[in-house]
Amino acid sequence: MDGSRPSGGEKRGSAAERAYGSLRRAILDGELAEGERLPETALAERLGISRTPVREALKQLVLEGLADREGDHGGARVAGFADDEVGQIFRIRMLLEGYAARRAAEHRTQADVAELHALADEMMARTPPGGAEDFEALSEANRRFHAAVMRASKAQRLASLLEVTVQIGLVLRTYRMYSERDLVRSARHHQELADAIAAGAPDWAESVMRSHLLAAQWAAERGADEGSVDGPMPATDDATT
Repeated sequence: MDGSRPSGGEKRGSAAERAYGSLRRAILDGELAEGERLPETALAERLGISRTPVREALKQLVLEGLADREGDHGGARVAGFADDEVGQIFRIRMLLEGYAARRAAEHRTQADVAELHALADEMMARTPPGGAEDFEALSEANRRFHAAVMRASKAQRLASLLEVTVQIGLVLRTYRMYSERDLVRSARHHQELADAIAAGAPDWAESVMRSHLLAAQWAAERGADEGSVDGPMPATDDATT
């Protein structure tokens, strides 16, 4: 992690953002291991800042699911996911997002279809990514695609359920484990899903979404056991499956 000291004029907000970005990268890169304690004082010294921005950064990491609170004294640890918990999360996502894809095929508008096709084409054009910039753009387009499917489903209650269910920390770690082959498969899934929704074929759309998430679950479990088969993709700060 970057241990340089901030300039005297650096504001608390920017210090907190710097702490957040540094800690987030360290967790996603494995520099900070699952279950490792995140003591505010030691981290502040390591980053060359005060404890307050570190505390704010840890709060954000807890909200993302990358860290867990440790008691009532403000401490935290790097979040871990048991194998059974990973499977549960993905199975719930398959149920909810599979149903969302089905509803999207039944309730989509022309605008929904145009957005889904545009995002799917953008992801395919950037796959495989040529570097960190492409990977970040691919990640953002991926996030927007899944959000667009949810909007097309016209089911706000379903969206609320999914927001509670999805563990962003697990999603981020899973995507970082993707090999080039995984990313190509994912891009093709998005294109087929857009086609199924455009065709108004609910069974097809649900099937593709479930296959997409099964592949993501496999990548997460493979990564936990042995790491990516073809090696991880370039580091980035945001991603979704």
